[in-house]
Amino acid sequence: MNTHARPATASTSTFSLLWPMLIIAILAMTLRPTLTSAGPVLDDIRLATGLGLQGASLLTVLPMFCMGVFPLLLPWLGRYLSENAWIAGGLFAIALAGVWRLWLGSGWELIISALVGGTGIAIVQAMAPGIVKRWYPQRVPVAMGVYSASLMAGGGMAAILTPLVAKHYNSWQAGLGMWFIIPVIAMLLWWLRPRERMEAKHSSVKRNFFINQRAWLLAAYFGLANGGYACMIAWLPSYAQNLGWSAQHSGELIGVMTVFQVIGALGAPLLSSTRTDRRPWLLAAVVFQLVGFIGLIVLPEPMMNVWVGLIGCGLGACFSLTLTVALDHLANPKLAGVLTAFVQGVGFIITAIIPYAAGVLLDLTHSYQASWLMLVITLIAMLSMTTRFSPASYVKAMGD
Repeated sequence: MNTHARPATASTSTFSLLWPMLIIAILAMTLRPTLTSAGPVLDDIRLATGLGLQGASLLTVLPMFCMGVFPLLLPWLGRYLSENAWIAGGLFAIALAGVWRLWLGSGWELIISALVGGTGIAIVQAMAPGIVKRWYPQRVPVAMGVYSASLMAGGGMAAILTPLVAKHYNSWQAGLGMWFIIPVIAMLLWWLRPRERMEAKHSSVKRNFFINQRAWLLAAYFGLANGGYACMIAWLPSYAQNLGWSAQHSGELIGVMTVFQVIGALGAPLLSSTRTDRRPWLLAAVVFQLVGFIGLIVLPEPMMNVWVGLIGCGLGACFSLTLTVALDHLANPKLAGVLTAFVQGVGFIITAIIPYAAGVLLDLTHSYQASWLMLVITLIAMLSMTTRFSPASYVKAMGD
């Protein structure tokens, strides 16, 4: 009897460790297809609907804006529904946006679907880091790496597969709408989640981060870090097509970016997990992006894949490490979840402004180079901001 008990126990232990991680990964994969699927077929969308460049930018801006507003309201809204209800509702909204996109035919319908999907994304995304911290308190960097890599993988899959599906069915709606499948799967897995870990309601925590300077610094940093990603998914496929690339190959560029994002999102947390000071890796992530965007300005065509790979690696590392640093500031999972909700809330509002500003610059200058230059300036600012995230400053910065 005893000889069989040990393998069973080990198997149960492995399952209990990996099953929640799988749920986190699938939840994360629902959070980007709504944004990244439009870019590779944007020319077809504009031709069919008459959307202008600034209108097209709303397909990215509105979800980003939702990602900013909901986390800021979470401390007040969270008391009315359980975490289970919020997550299930968010996944339903993402799926609903996908189903709607299967048959919509006008620009304003597409924009409203982006708003619906963005609301669902905002709900799930605001709560996910707190879930990660609660489920894996001793493995936060690794778990955040898996979450971040899965999020980016979902976005990359959408960018690669959307133009293929659209071409196969001769319908950009089919390419956009097919992404209702992942949130449906996520709803099923969420229903099968480890119940004993998830019964607590998302109760309100009385902590006001609006008056905390470090919270604002983290939020600004997060917003600028994601501004590059928002611009890449909004404008990189169009930029490549302007240089003569096909819709399929321009979508594959997002795929290249995603592969390196996943490498950065998994690699940076693993490399930094043995030390609490994550600044060297953050600095490296910012420098990678800086080199990549300068390359897009100076020498785009011959080395496009190289520049996109560097940018992707830096973006992936930056995303996971910035959220990890925010979680590092507070030991209490619930407080840390509220802080990351604030960071994402303010951060994504900043992020939403950046691709819209890039669209305005594109309209004014008729050149993508001005947009890439704008991102170079934000990255230079981030280099200075990174130096302030010393672990020795966490307690004092949080007022604990």
